[in-house]
Amino acid sequence: MTTNERISAQSLYHPGRATLLAHASEVVYRGPARVESMTQRHWGESDFRFFDIDSTQCSLAANYDEIVVCFRGTEKKLDDWVIDLDCSLVSGPLGGKVHQGFYDALAMVWGALHETVAKLMAERPRQLWLTGHSLGGALAMLAAAKWTDEGMPVTGIHTFGQPRVGDNEFARNYDFKLRQRSFRHVNHLDIVTRTPPRAMGYSHAGTLVYFTENGEVEHDGTWWRKFLSGWCGAFENILDWCGEGVRDHRMTEYVAILESIAPAMAPQGAPRLSLYAPPGSLLAPRRRRAA
Repeated sequence: MTTNERISAQSLYHPGRATLLAHASEVVYRGPARVESMTQRHWGESDFRFFDIDSTQCSLAANYDEIVVCFRGTEKKLDDWVIDLDCSLVSGPLGGKVHQGFYDALAMVWGALHETVAKLMAERPRQLWLTGHSLGGALAMLAAAKWTDEGMPVTGIHTFGQPRVGDNEFARNYDFKLRQRSFRHVNHLDIVTRTPPRAMGYSHAGTLVYFTENGEVEHDGTWWRKFLSGWCGAFENILDWCGEGVRDHRMTEYVAILESIAPAMAPQGAPRLSLYAPPGSLLAPRRRRAA
């Protein structure tokens, strides 16, 4: 990506919005009853749905202005789902090929999810935000690609610890359509962001937002690209050599970093975030207790 392209993409990135969506990606792990309770208590009359079909799960929360779709990561052990999912490449949205296991997982909920979103959009146009952690991030990217392919406008995508989703052609087509509104957060040594390997034909898409070892934001990603190119071991052993990479993958780590850096990154006089999040809402950042 050229310097001008990088500046253009960064200009659309709001750390506060990223923090809100990171909280959504963390809350969705608490299960449908807990998420629905929080939504009803804090969002009043906002619409809420939880889709749980054949181990694929996602929540949908909507109000007058926005729809937020949050895909949940897997409940399996990290090494289990990384190895178990079919890494074959199959034809996907926007052209190119995508991860068959991820695409099959999205297909489980797609019919019901798409019908719900289309109905809400028919009632009145709203912003559509997608987010998710780990496997959930991969599903969010695929859903964004699929909706874009079908003419549904997607406002923004924020993923955390997301694996690669498709091949070079898919990544190129995705970036042409969505790069400036799609942000892929990577925390330092997060090992899942390196799977599936490039040797299997996979390539990342979206705008990289990289967190350094010190919790600082790096948009260039030079060190991270060097890190990516340094590993060429067997796919099954990818989780054996980097314990820190597994720790850095935790959604709680992403939330903590964003909570710490969001105030400092927000420019003075910045406009109000377009993502609606009233105080105390499901997506509002939590206040940390004093030590």
